[in-house]
Amino acid sequence: MIEIRDTAYGPVPLPAGIRSRTASNGNGLDMHFLEAGFGEPGRPCALLLHGFPELAYSWRRVMPALAEAGYHVVAPDQRGYGRTTGWDPDYDIDLAPWRLFNLVRDVMGLLDALGHREAALLAGHDYGASVAAWAALIRPDVFRRLALMSAPFAGPPDISPQPPPARSIHAGLAALDRPRKHYHWYYSTRQANADMRDCAQGVHDFLRAYFHHKSADWDGNRPFRLAGWTAEELARMPTYYIMDLDRTMAETVAAEMPGADQIAACRWLPDAELAVYAREYERTGFQGGLNWYRCRTSGLFDREQELFSGRRIEVPACFISGVSDWGVYQSPGALQAMEERAAAWAGTWLIEGAGHWVQQERPDAVSARLLAFAASPDGP
Repeated sequence: MIEIRDTAYGPVPLPAGIRSRTASNGNGLDMHFLEAGFGEPGRPCALLLHGFPELAYSWRRVMPALAEAGYHVVAPDQRGYGRTTGWDPDYDIDLAPWRLFNLVRDVMGLLDALGHREAALLAGHDYGASVAAWAALIRPDVFRRLALMSAPFAGPPDISPQPPPARSIHAGLAALDRPRKHYHWYYSTRQANADMRDCAQGVHDFLRAYFHHKSADWDGNRPFRLAGWTAEELARMPTYYIMDLDRTMAETVAAEMPGADQIAACRWLPDAELAVYAREYERTGFQGGLNWYRCRTSGLFDREQELFSGRRIEVPACFISGVSDWGVYQSPGALQAMEERAAAWAGTWLIEGAGHWVQQERPDAVSARLLAFAASPDGP
């Protein structure tokens, strides 16, 4: 049963047993988080990390099952998102606080603030999967089991004696008969935040179309492995990844806006719950999350990641996503590399009836997979 919880920012529909709190993480943030299973001291921690454009709220349907199984379940709004404060919303800022190593420091600080020396289970979805993967790779003594969702982790970059070569294929995408561009680089532009926050359809309808377009509800999501990182191959993906050159993301997803009947039938994200996201992004804008993409596309922090070249994830790990999720294949070869390089690979599970938002679209199946993985013996 959904309960409506009033907060300083407005009412939020949460399942019974979930509460909202804030804690200083010792790294410049007052981190807002949702938690469940908080009534009994000594419970092992399950830490859940969201992606873009999501929030701690994205885990609301998974948290009760993990708490029922005996975990203290913690899902924070990460740096740049929601009700977490202490970050600068401007575009012209130092990007160093947004790099992956500092995002790992953010969640370690939150664990410490809550009195946990480790997370028995760490799960990350979308860009949260990158934070989770690096956390487990760097500190396997703290993050004991790893579940990645929707975004495979191919491992640290190799050491290069020269600056990393340009990975850009922008010219190739722009030269296609249907000129295109990659959404990572679009998200890194100055105008991307305003394009979405101030879009013609409004933030609520923008997010409705965005979530729909990447879900199993959109019939065009029938992903497959791509042959390689070429313009021609990447252009086989939907436009929410490989955009038309002359369109914003708001314009891109507006073309796939679901009708009233489809919206009414959407049980995994009814309008009252979508409104939680809309209110938060109307208030904060999208720049906080977009700064994560800027760190990736700028290459500014590739060198420090090379410190871990050759290292692999040593803790038991698995991958969960939707059958209809293009995120599994958007980086050609990443899924196979992840499966082959992990020391204790427990399995890859693609869930029927789910697209990119797997923990929201099929929360019961995701919860069951997480609990089975957490209970399995160490190793593959």
